Amino acid sequence: MKNIKVLGTGCANCRSTIALIEQIAKAKGVTVTVGKVEELREIMGYGVMSTPGVVIDGKVVHAGGVPSREKIEQWLNAA
Repeated sequence: MKNIKVLGTGCANCRSTIALIEQIAKAKGVTVTVGKVEELREIMGYGVMSTPGVVIDGKVVHAGGVPSREKIEQWLNAA
């Protein structure tokens, strides 16, 4: 199971990122836990200055803008 956090203050791009990750994970049969981090201090603690940011298993893999479908699939394929 992958632990995924979407960093952002709740904007439309953040919500789209969460929905896209959940949709792709379900389609691929990958079990994920998706959480939201909306506290600005915590977001900055990851070194992310532009949102949405994506953290998978404690590692920042994306920052700024909605990630592409292909990028999310690569993250979910990585063991």
